[in-house]
Amino acid sequence: MTKLIAAMTFAILAGWVSLSAAEDFKVGHLVVSQPWARASIGPSGAGAAYFTIANHGKEVDRLVGVKTTAAKRASAHTHVIEKGMARMRRIAALEISPGEPTVLKPGGLHIMLMGLKAPLKEGMVFPLALTFEKAGTLSIRVRTRKITSMGPGDHGGHEDHMKQMKQMDHKMPKGSM
Repeated sequence: MTKLIAAMTFAILAGWVSLSAAEDFKVGHLVVSQPWARASIGPSGAGAAYFTIANHGKEVDRLVGVKTTAAKRASAHTHVIEKGMARMRRIAALEISPGEPTVLKPGGLHIMLMGLKAPLKEGMVFPLALTFEKAGTLSIRVRTRKITSMGPGDHGGHEDHMKQMKQMDHKMPKGSM
C-alpha cells in the first residue's frame, strides 16, 4: 500500500513538473512562464491574460506590443486608484528588469483582451504574441482556467482552502478542539 501511495504521489508531482515546464516560453534572455486566463462570465466581450516574465540578461527590455487571434485588441494594462476608485489604465510599454520577475496577475499588471471573438472557456488554449523592444516577438499559448481561478498556483483552490484553515485556527479559542 505504501509503495502504491508513493508511486501515485510521484506520478502526480511528475505531471505538475512537466505541466509547468511545458508552459515556459523563451526569446533571447526573456522567459515567459505559466500564461493563463480566466474563463469568461457569460458572453463577456473582454478578458485578461496573466503570466510571469523573467529577464536573465543584463539589460532592461520592454514589452511594446501584444496581439492575439482570440480578440480584436490586446494591450498591457495596470490598475490605479483614483479618487478612491480602482481603474484600469493602458500601459504603452512594460519594463522587464534583469533579475526581477515581472508578474502579471489579477488586480495588477495584465494583458487586456478587448473584443473577444468568442467567450473564453475553461480548458481552452489561445495564442498570444508578445513583442519586446530588444528580444523580438515571442508566441505563447495561454490556457484558460476556472472563472474563480487566482492563477496557476491555486490548484483548484487548495491554497485558498489552506489559508482559510489557518485563519480559522487562529480564531479558535485554545482547548476548543
